[in-house]
Amino acid sequence: MSSKVVISKAPSVAVGPSEQVEGAGGDTIVLSSYDKLFARTVAAGTVFLVFEHPIHDPVETIKTGLSRALIHYYPISGRLAPAANGGFVINCSGEGVSFVAASASCTMKAVRSKLSDPSVQDQLAIFYPVSTSGTDSDDSYSQPLLLVQVTVFSCGGFVLGVTWDHAVSDGLGLAQFLQAIGEMARGAPSPSVVPVRTSDALALDDAPPPFYAEFMQFMTGSLQPCPMAFLSVTVPSSLTMRVQQDYARRYRGRRCSAFDVVAAVLWRCRTRATMSGPEALSVLVYAENMRKHAGAREGYYGNCLTARPIISVSGTVASMDVVELLEMIRREKERAPGRSDMDRLRAGQLNGYDLLRVSSWRGIGLDAPDFGGGKPVRVMGNWRDRTSLPLCASLPCKDDYYNVISMFVQGGARPRLPQRVGDDDSSRL
Repeated sequence: MSSKVVISKAPSVAVGPSEQVEGAGGDTIVLSSYDKLFARTVAAGTVFLVFEHPIHDPVETIKTGLSRALIHYYPISGRLAPAANGGFVINCSGEGVSFVAASASCTMKAVRSKLSDPSVQDQLAIFYPVSTSGTDSDDSYSQPLLLVQVTVFSCGGFVLGVTWDHAVSDGLGLAQFLQAIGEMARGAPSPSVVPVRTSDALALDDAPPPFYAEFMQFMTGSLQPCPMAFLSVTVPSSLTMRVQQDYARRYRGRRCSAFDVVAAVLWRCRTRATMSGPEALSVLVYAENMRKHAGAREGYYGNCLTARPIISVSGTVASMDVVELLEMIRREKERAPGRSDMDRLRAGQLNGYDLLRVSSWRGIGLDAPDFGGGKPVRVMGNWRDRTSLPLCASLPCKDDYYNVISMFVQGGARPRLPQRVGDDDSSRL
């Protein structure tokens, strides 16, 4: 962080529900089959919400909204605990979440261009200890399920940094909770969406479809992560719109999403830069929302995600134009994966570096929380653990481009990749 910027933090305090929740103290929440895909296998996530418009006392406003929201989301103030028959449960102990008040010595404008810098972000949130995050140690069970920091800048703008244990919710669930904090901070008597975190919240909770569960286990247990470099890539909306128009013309009016365009462009770009040979596997992995499949009740905020692979070889991905690649992705997404896909992944000796995970945080609600001064002008993510499987995530922003944060090339002597993908680049990247 620049020497001109000083972040001062108060000691962490525990924030629990502002009122006692009747009967909650003895409750335990049995993790769903989807939760179990993430419990103790996926590092905690961190999001940053950037607010430029001042509000009255951001720290106390958000702290009060958080405490009131936890009345309705009381499992989040509990702790993860081992289940008697193996696995994990959420013990609704009401011990609270960690909350830190912080202040910055500068205006937000002075540091705006550096907010995506990991060294700056490390000061804008609190994180789980590396020694306990994602482990089964006794210390890990004492950790809060949520860590919150509010950093107020000298101009009155502020950044909300939230780190959460992935076992308690996915990104959609977290966004729902953050919106509830905003509503309660603005004086609403209750959240507009009634939260649901019960054993009957999913109609089909026996397990995710067999392939998805097996593939998740394959990713977390068989593929070796490697050191990654943090990159921020921008893709202008003019490029995504042009490719969407070309796709519609070539394929009789069919539509594709802007995120699919971004994923296809970056997949091809990365494959060309990192491919070891034309026959080496190249796998694009989408995060897939399974709420409709599982019959999730409205307001469910637990996990309901799986990973869906698009399997090809490097030579094919590298040689296709973007529109052709989009059509291949569409066909594969419409096809139900099965045993032959797992056989192909194993026979092809897939390693972690041949795989690229993509997800979109646009449209899931992380840009919706309002604490009284309007919605965030920017949403960012952070992964402190740079030893990972390659990934990139498209983030919400109000500007005319797609901001993609990524760790998809190895650190050190890494292939040259553009940090801005322009309209003229799509045909040659």
